[in-house]
Amino acid sequence: MIEPSTHLRDKYALVGAGHSRLGKVPGVSAQGLLEEAMLNALDDAGLTTQDVDGLICRGPDEIYTFHQVMGERLGIDASFSTTLTNGGASQVMGVALAAMAIDAGMASCVLVGYGRDNWSRVHANKENHMRGSGRPQQMYGMEFGPEFGYYGAIAAHGFGAQRHMHDYGTTREQFGAISVAFRNHALNNPDAVMKKPLTMGDYLGGRMIVEPFSLFDCSLQTDAAGAVVVTSAERAKDLRQKPVLIKGFGTGNNISGWFNGNNMTHTGAIQSGKTAYAMAGVGPEDIDYAQIYDCFTYMVLVQLEDYGFCKKGEGGEFVASGALALDGAMPTNTSGGQLSEAHVEGMLQVVEGVRQLQGIYGPERQVPKAEIGLVSGHGGNTVCESTLILGAA
Repeated sequence: MIEPSTHLRDKYALVGAGHSRLGKVPGVSAQGLLEEAMLNALDDAGLTTQDVDGLICRGPDEIYTFHQVMGERLGIDASFSTTLTNGGASQVMGVALAAMAIDAGMASCVLVGYGRDNWSRVHANKENHMRGSGRPQQMYGMEFGPEFGYYGAIAAHGFGAQRHMHDYGTTREQFGAISVAFRNHALNNPDAVMKKPLTMGDYLGGRMIVEPFSLFDCSLQTDAAGAVVVTSAERAKDLRQKPVLIKGFGTGNNISGWFNGNNMTHTGAIQSGKTAYAMAGVGPEDIDYAQIYDCFTYMVLVQLEDYGFCKKGEGGEFVASGALALDGAMPTNTSGGQLSEAHVEGMLQVVEGVRQLQGIYGPERQVPKAEIGLVSGHGGNTVCESTLILGAA
């Protein structure tokens, strides 16, 4: 195991968080949505674009040097900027990279964000709607895939879910407990896309997409963006919002492939979490809430195991116990997550992680006495993981 340095612990902070309009936002590009989110995050911090000298972001994968596109829109000349390309692991990684860039003297105030116009892309024409994705066609592997019914992320994660069910006896009802818990959280979030209550009966009656996943196991198609501002903990003391400290972070990348060995049931979260815990000087028992990347219900369950909130194979029992509720053992995805708030590839999990420690919510949404939270990102070709541990100042 890599021995993580602890010198960055509590040295840098998140000082602003914001998002764009969420859901169906026709006529607005991913760039426009991210601009909206970034300006909201800066306003939250009491800063302007003139205070920013670092820019880390991601948008539609086919847009070349996306950070340069956003810098031009915002009028930012950055001393440090880049576009990340680890899929859903990129957004948490962006916060870690911002802290490292500031520590290296390459920037002093960094904007981190992600924007997508996926609902609009999918519904732009019949061909896109049939594919069910806003990703450009050239990014798909076209041989030994679609002709055998293997269509991208949902099929890949479906294999993982079935493997877990086979090895550990996990049930669809246990996946359903995740979906129902996150919908309950969304009902207390005025910005969430999904506002209709979801029962276990509703879940089990949902249209089957790819076995064992039904409609309610799958994250949403949305137009949306989120952003946060990173600067030094020292500078953060003079800004508008209560700062949220970056205690630790880590990555784990099983790039040998989703189907190699036991990568489907033992994800990169194992290594990523160990590194983040060691840097932060905490363990699973110290975490007050989790914002877990929930592209599909299965990924929540397996990451909860891999982060040590329960033993491997016991994730089904854990989530079915009510542990994910606001008053449960591990309040999780308290805004509704990608399953019920909006799918912004983990960026809104970072935003929610910050806001919980700022303590801005009422009792219906605030995790009681929250001091330390964990945020995860998962993506790329399903094998990359990033972890962020945040603490109250």
